[in-house]
Amino acid sequence: MLAGLLAALGAGLLWGLVFVVPLMLGDYPGIALAFGRYIAFGVLALALAWFDRAALMRLTRADWIEAGKLALIGNLVYYSTLASAIQLAGAPVPTLMIGTLPVVIAICANLGERRAGNAAGAVAWRRIALPLAVILGGLLVVHFDPAAHAAAAAGGAAQDGPRYVLGLLLGVAAVASWTWYPIRNARWLRAREPGLARPWATAQGLVTLPLALLGAAGFALWQGVTAPADVFDWPFGPRPAAFVGLMLLVGLAASWLGTLLWNRASHLLPPALVGQLIVFETLSALLYAFLWYGRWPSVGEAVGIVLLVVGVLLGVRVFRPA
Repeated sequence: MLAGLLAALGAGLLWGLVFVVPLMLGDYPGIALAFGRYIAFGVLALALAWFDRAALMRLTRADWIEAGKLALIGNLVYYSTLASAIQLAGAPVPTLMIGTLPVVIAICANLGERRAGNAAGAVAWRRIALPLAVILGGLLVVHFDPAAHAAAAAGGAAQDGPRYVLGLLLGVAAVASWTWYPIRNARWLRAREPGLARPWATAQGLVTLPLALLGAAGFALWQGVTAPADVFDWPFGPRPAAFVGLMLLVGLAASWLGTLLWNRASHLLPPALVGQLIVFETLSALLYAFLWYGRWPSVGEAVGIVLLVVGVLLGVRVFRPA
């Protein structure tokens, strides 16, 4: 339990870096950052694959297909739909939707365990209801706090009718893709022997690289045809050194090492608890944002953060072995 909790905390701290990098590269479109991150992840995975070559060679064709599905849905589709949702609907509503992931994943994971008849992995709804409610309450307080809402809305798009509705639909797609990923990923890991967390993270990086390269090339061609005056300066943009350095940072720390730690947590902890622990990513993102803006959290933000922490602690008690 302790090793799994520490692994989930480490993954959340690393994944939180992804939320501050767009602030540091504000002159880059979000989709360029998404492709850049996963191209860097894939290039790093090529180098790291040497250390895991024995385990990677034991993966079957079905395993590589599964890694491809996880990379496509959990990496590229998730970040593409999230970035587009923020552009179309503004930041506050899509961010709130993504903030519900700990609750959505825990509910879906628990439903799956109960449907499969796995008594060891499932818990009674009455036991999980309180931590889920506290986590959801904390997320709502943070995201509806006037100070947090104003700061998020300042960088959002204009919310006209059709664009706003499309943004909401893409936000739902982002939530669905990142709900599917950790549950499916944990299922694969639990069906194998221990020790595959790092090779599996590397395998996902290897299959992400060609997908990200194809996606970036396709988007560049589409942008050049549809909006040649506003085309992004591919491949490195206006600040190449900062872009490449930060993409390598998030590619190694957030994508590879974060995935490795999350795989470890997924192997050690019950799936519904792992779903709740994604809250560490939200807390880390808030911490990094406050550091970047150089301010303390408002009263509402502080209350919400406390509720998030209390909800996680309650969840740990629910799933602690007797």
